[in-house]
Amino acid sequence: MSDFRKITDTFYASPQIDPSQVGEAKAQGVTLIVNNRPDGEEAGQPEGAAIEAAAHEAGLDYVAIPVSSAGFSQPQVEALRDALGQAEGKVLGFCRSGTRSTFLWSLAQAADGAEPDTVSAAALSGGYDVSPIRPAMDALYANARG
Repeated sequence: MSDFRKITDTFYASPQIDPSQVGEAKAQGVTLIVNNRPDGEEAGQPEGAAIEAAAHEAGLDYVAIPVSSAGFSQPQVEALRDALGQAEGKVLGFCRSGTRSTFLWSLAQAADGAEPDTVSAAALSGGYDVSPIRPAMDALYANARG
């Protein structure tokens, strides 16, 4: 059983998934899986290539935007913005706990001009507190608004 957490109608975050959960994601309307976890972060973790292969076999798109302990960068935010902009259905982002995926989604939303309070509330509805990145969200939002 998965732990896909609804953040919005089109974005879900999850702790680490394995290839066997790709079918469940598809059944829930997911069309894009975003892997935010670097390979080899933890012993026994499924390799991204195995999840990617399962996604493609199921007819889903897959993109890897790994976020390490070094934190977030503008290229990662832009990569997720691009991926979300091209997605034709629900998106499932995953990492070890789902937090990095939700943080990156929140930053991408703010960079697109989404109001940080609204983004924060959506993340919290899925069980994720984005307050540690709120200053970055505010800066991206201000930049998006000109």
